[in-house]
Amino acid sequence: MKSASLSELKKELQEIPQKELIELCVALAKYKKDNKEFLGYLLFEAHDKNAFVKEVKAEIDEQMTLLQTQSNLYFVKKGLRKTLRIITKYNKYINDKALSADLLIYFCSKLKRSGIPYHKSQLIVNMYEQQLKKINVLINSLHEDLQQDYINDLEKLS
Repeated sequence: MKSASLSELKKELQEIPQKELIELCVALAKYKKDNKEFLGYLLFEAHDKNAFVKEVKAEIDEQMTLLQTQSNLYFVKKGLRKTLRIITKYNKYINDKALSADLLIYFCSKLKRSGIPYHKSQLIVNMYEQQLKKINVLINSLHEDLQQDYINDLEKLS
């Protein structure tokens, strides 16, 4: 079955009455947890992205606190991947390159200061370096004035 294009969906949604549109949104939210979370973000948190970023940073802090107690690097790696999946999901929600770079810089700085012996695992080192590359790409796509602030933060991580 071929799915409709985004423009076709947009045209059809404009034709639907408001009550049916609400029912479609609720049905979509019931279908998948990610849809529900994204709809919740759009309705309740999209108006204040900075407050949302603070909540995400608090979640990162919580995850890193749990990982600091872990002595097995295998489980630390799994926990770091989980945290990065969460960050990636929220970055899609935010859709702002500066805030995305800010979250990734925050993650890398928390990892570096956590006391986790990540240098002992090449996989974790590669994961860390991959995040630095992503940050670099995000920073390069920003306006020149913003770039300098983030470059200074990135240099502290390298």
